[in-house]
Amino acid sequence: MTKSAQPYTVNVREATEADTETIIWLIKELAIYEKEPQEAKATPALVKENIFEKKYANCIIAESEGEDGKLAPVGLAIYFFSFSTWTCKPSLYLEDLFVLESVRNRGVGKALFRNLGRIAKEKGCGRVDWSVLDWNAPSIAFYKQVLGAKPMDGWTGMRLEGQEAIERLVTLGQ
Repeated sequence: MTKSAQPYTVNVREATEADTETIIWLIKELAIYEKEPQEAKATPALVKENIFEKKYANCIIAESEGEDGKLAPVGLAIYFFSFSTWTCKPSLYLEDLFVLESVRNRGVGKALFRNLGRIAKEKGCGRVDWSVLDWNAPSIAFYKQVLGAKPMDGWTGMRLEGQEAIERLVTLGQ
């Protein structure tokens, strides 16, 4: 059996604080893929504080056996919970899902989504939401064809970014 024909086993687990450097590395790889490496501002201190201490987000890591026989990180998903007024239930919001280019199309994305589905089910979520860049045709095809996801036509994403923009909210109408 050739190496490419061998089964590819993926293990997905909850990230721990010991994974901080791995999370930062994968975030930087994601930023490179999205053609905005300068936008990745994650630091070990921010990951530790906001994911592991304050728990504003959660992270799962996909691993597979490397050439040396040891588990190596190959992807991650960062998510948090929001609330749906329509369903009156929590929603799992997938902030980012990333799989290393070298292992794409080998089941890593499916394994991450399978785990996100399990988490959403355990938490009683009414839905799972995420955004995708409109130029990311391979991911959009996967989401539609494999997952059965529907684009949210008629919605426009909005964002206020940075402390200055947030401060404008604080003083709005004053």
